[in-house]
Amino acid sequence: MALFLSTYVNKVDKKGRVSVPANFRSALQKEDFQGVIAYASFVNECIESCGMERMARLSESIDSLDPYSEERDAFAATILGGSFQLPFDGEGRIILPESLMKDIGIGEQAVFVGKGATFEIWAPEKFDIYASKAKDLAKQERAKLRLTPSGS
Repeated sequence: MALFLSTYVNKVDKKGRVSVPANFRSALQKEDFQGVIAYASFVNECIESCGMERMARLSESIDSLDPYSEERDAFAATILGGSFQLPFDGEGRIILPESLMKDIGIGEQAVFVGKGATFEIWAPEKFDIYASKAKDLAKQERAKLRLTPSGS
């Protein structure tokens, strides 16, 4: 599975095209779909993105819920129904859907934030606010983070 690390700021052109960081693209090379899956995060004010393998695992998790439950329907509609398959062009760019850009407030720049199995795409000013709060929370809660022994 892909592993996304680091933070990058990239220019967004007038058509909504933005270059996906090279190391994010290389993390996705083993995937059948050459691009990213993107949907509006329901945790943060950003676009959440991943590879098709991660999306398949999310779909399996949703399918494991009671097929007639409100929760299953809500997750399916929000995550699966709200997802966009964004293929890479020849230059490693994707076209961000206008609806997502508008909802998140992305203009001339986008911040790509690696979060392990996923990455997020933010409007720079919103990410700055989030990053400051996240850093403070991580400092406050640092004792909860433990490394799992290898092989576990």
